[in-house]
Order: sequence, then structure tokens, then C-alpha cells
Amino acid sequence: MNEWFQINNIDKIDSPALVVYPERIKANIELAKKITGYVSRLRPHVKTNKIQEVCRLMMQAGISKFKCATIAEAEMLALAGAPDILLAYQPVGPKINRLIQLIKAYPESRFSCVVDHPGNADFINTLCQNENVMLDVFIDLNVGMNRTGIHPSEAPDLAKKILSLQHLCLIGLHGYDGHIHEPDVIQRQNEADISYTALEKVYQEIQPLLPYPLLTVIGGTPAFPVHANRINCECSPGTFVFWDWGYGHSYPDMPFQYAALVICRIISIIDHQHICMDLGHKSVAAENPLPRVYFLNAPEAKPVAQSEEHLVLEVPDSSAYSIGQVFYGVPWHICPTVALYEKAFVIENGWMTDTWKVIARDRYINF
Repeated sequence: MNEWFQINNIDKIDSPALVVYPERIKANIELAKKITGYVSRLRPHVKTNKIQEVCRLMMQAGISKFKCATIAEAEMLALAGAPDILLAYQPVGPKINRLIQLIKAYPESRFSCVVDHPGNADFINTLCQNENVMLDVFIDLNVGMNRTGIHPSEAPDLAKKILSLQHLCLIGLHGYDGHIHEPDVIQRQNEADISYTALEKVYQEIQPLLPYPLLTVIGGTPAFPVHANRINCECSPGTFVFWDWGYGHSYPDMPFQYAALVICRIISIIDHQHICMDLGHKSVAAENPLPRVYFLNAPEAKPVAQSEEHLVLEVPDSSAYSIGQVFYGVPWHICPTVALYEKAFVIENGWMTDTWKVIARDRYINF
């Protein structure tokens, strides 16, 4: 009996390749909905999948709000018909005009973005005024990631600045807690509570300035189950939709399924204990140390060296393997791995049935 990942017509897929399993994707979406409780409080980040068809699966499951990091991802969502799109990346330079053009080109989608600096808010407002566009914005808060976001103590002044601008509308607060990686559930919860407390304090200071309720967005994949227990915030996990070895290994309390793999083949048998695969730096995320991939059908294979197009594995006995043999790998980090492929092969009931374009791996689609 074949394992769930095995592909009967694997000879139709050249390697290395990205393969996705829609039924497992759907199961992951349903689990995220179950964890969050209300689908209206789920705002998935699409940086992981970058695939229009995957976004449509989420929409079919009732998800209507999304988060993204690039203009191309925002346009991909608009092309898929997403009603609510948050660009969680402060636009600067040409990105501002590109976002404005998206707003004008896709009126059925509601776009918003984050800001964390009063000068940039002023600049965005001027460009929106020139194009007669009203732009919804979230204040981006630094809740511990120390990457982007205004310090919480300075957020009320930024809010007042935004409220004085005629073409920006302050609708929410955004905090990304991607620094939270604790495998221990209790420690992870404590760190998530600290980040949320910073956001909540700002909320309490800014909400009285507005006649309408502010939205709050927080919670990457490791922390979102903690935030799901709160009343008034949206959760924005991304990796959950495909899952990967890094998260699967670190967070056994989160039973998502591997739904995207890389396949590769043995291209050389080096010696009695080493073989070489066609899976180099250009085919799997390489920002982490080895191992960068775990092979479901060859767990004994240990990655020992990698270059642009090659991966050397140490095995107990290379005579047990053959040239051309297929390995099915779970990447340690799926998000940047997906971006290395122009398309994903769709696997249904053990057969490759279709391909999905990884459309948002490109920096530009139309705008």
C-alpha cells in the first residue's frame, strides 16, 4: 500500500519539484478555523503559499480576510476575488503608487496597509490625495519582533497624526509576534501574552479617539492558538496551510499536516555511504543550517553537504539505493521554498492531476 505522499505517475514530474496535496491543505484550513473559533477572526498570511488556487480554497472555506507582504501577493488576492486585503508591509517608494493602482484597478477588494512612521504617513497621504484615493491603514506596532513597527509609547501620537490626514483612515492596530518560537506551550503562551499586552495597552489609549471600533491583528502561526482565545483580535497565521518540518518538529501540540513537499531524485552514488540528489540551494530554503529537508521515505538519509544544484546525503549502505530513485522531502522552512518554484504539481488520490502557478513568487503581476 502506498504512503499518502507517493505519486503513481511520478515519471510525469521532473525534479526537483514542488508538489501540493489539496485534501491536506483543506484539512489544515479547517483545523485553523477550529482553533480560531470564528472564521471572521482568521486573517491568513499568504506569504507561505503565493498560489491563487490555495487562496480560493480558503475563501471556499469561508475566509474573507487576508494578509500579505508584497504588492504581487496583494494583487494575487484581488485576482482571486478576496474581499479584504491587508498589506502588512509599510509601502515606501514606488510601492505606494503600486498599491494605489491596485485600489483603483480592483474596486471590489478592500485594501489596507500598515504604517509606523508619521513622515511616511504624510507622504502616503499626499500620493493618495493626488490620485483621489482613500486608504485604510493599520498602525504597525513593535510588540517584540524588533524588525518593524513603532514603539508602543509613540503610537498615540502617530494615531493623532493619521487622524489629521484627509486621505488616510485609521482602522486598526497590527502587531507581528514572529519572535515567539518557544516549543514549550506554557512559555509560548507567556510570550504571546506579553506581546498582546503591549498591543492592548495601545488599543486602550487610541480607541477613545475614534467613533468606531479599531481592529487588531496579531498572531503568527506559533502564537495564534494563544490569541485565538482572546475576544477582539484577528489571527494571521501563514505556515499552517502547508506546514513544514521546522514547525512540525517544534510544535507537536499543533497537529497540522504536511501538505507541500519537494521531490528529488538520486543522480549519483558517490561511495558506500554517500549519494547525491538533485536538490540544491536553488530548490529548498537554504537560510538554515543542514538538514534543510527531511525525507519521508528515507528518514535514515542525513544531509551532509549542499551546493547550488546538489545535495549530498550520508546513508547506511548506498547499495540499497538506485540511480533515479525518488525521495519525498518535507522542507525545514516551506515559505521561502515555495518561492523558488514557478509552479506546484497538484496531487490528488496519489496522482498528479494539475499544476498551480506560484503566481506571487514574481515581484510584479500587472502592477
